[in-house]
Amino acid sequence: MQADRRRLNPPAGGTAPPIFATPPKPTTLSRPKRSRKADEHRKLFLRTGIVPSASGSAYYEIPPQQPQDHQPSESTLVPQRSSLKITCTVHGPRPLPRNAQFSPNLLLSTHVKYAPFATRNRRGYVRDSSERDLGAHLDTALRGVIIGERWPKSGVEVVITVLEGEEDGWWGDEASRQEGGWGMMGVLAGCITVASAALVDAGIDCVDVISGGVAAVVQDVEQKGERQLVLDPCPAEHEKLRAACVVGYLQSRDELTECWIKGDAGVEVESLVDEAVKAASLSRTVFVEAIKESVQMKIQKKEVEDVNSRAKDGKGTKRDVEMTG
Repeated sequence: MQADRRRLNPPAGGTAPPIFATPPKPTTLSRPKRSRKADEHRKLFLRTGIVPSASGSAYYEIPPQQPQDHQPSESTLVPQRSSLKITCTVHGPRPLPRNAQFSPNLLLSTHVKYAPFATRNRRGYVRDSSERDLGAHLDTALRGVIIGERWPKSGVEVVITVLEGEEDGWWGDEASRQEGGWGMMGVLAGCITVASAALVDAGIDCVDVISGGVAAVVQDVEQKGERQLVLDPCPAEHEKLRAACVVGYLQSRDELTECWIKGDAGVEVESLVDEAVKAASLSRTVFVEAIKESVQMKIQKKEVEDVNSRAKDGKGTKRDVEMTG
C-alpha cells in the first residue's frame, strides 16, 4: 500500500492533547505594588547594531521589576508584571523608484507591528487600528528630527516589531482588561527611543536625538483616593489610571515633536506634560551611553581592520626599493 504524498499523515504513535496549568484565582495573589518612587524610572536596556543586514538597528528592553516582597510560594506561570521588548530596523536611505514623483526631501515610512505572541491576547498577522495609530504617532515624532533636505529623491523605512508589549492592567483585574489602551502609551515611548537609536546607527543626519517619555495620573486606595503624578507607570501596579501622556523630547533644543494625552487630566495637564518630559530626559541618559558604546566599538573594529589590512599588504608586496647609482 503506497502512502498518499499529497496528504499530511498523522504520527505513527498516539498523541495526547497538551494540558495547561490553570492560573490561581485573583483572590490568591495580591496586586503588585509600586516599589519605585513617583519620580523614578524603571531600568532599561538599549543596544544598537543588532541586525548587520540593515542600515541601522536597535533593541530596547524594560525587564519586569521583581517585587521586594516576592515569595517563592507566590510564583505562578502568569507574570504579575509585563515587560517591554522592542526591535527596530532602518532600511535606507535608498533611491526612489523611477516612476515615483520627484521629492526634494527624504520620504519617511514608519511601520509598527506587534508580534503574535507579544501580548496575552494573541495578535493577528494583519495590522489593526492600534498598530496603525502607533505608526502615525511615531511618524509625527520622527519627522521633526530628520534633516530631509540632504537626501532628495530618496526614502527611508523604519520597521518596529514589538516582541513583548505592556499589558493594559493587572491580569487578575477584569475591569482593567476591559478598558484597554494604557499599555500603548509605554509602547509608544519605547518606540520613539529605539527608532531614534536606529536612525543614529544608520548614520542619518538629525537635528538632535529624540527620546520618549511617559507619565500618568493614578488614583490608588493606598493614597486614600488622591490623584498622584508618576513617571513611567506600569499599569499592573495601579488600580486606576486617570490620564497618561507620551512625549517625544529633544533635550538640546528643548522642543517637543510629539505629545499624546489620553484620559482626563483635568487641571493637571501642564504638570503631566512636565513629568513626561522628565521621563524622556531620564531615558536620554541611557540612550547617550548606548550611542557612545556603539561608536567606541565601531572605532575599535575599524582599527583592527586597518591593522589586518596593513599586515596583509606587507606580507604580499615588497615596499623596499633599492636605489642604484
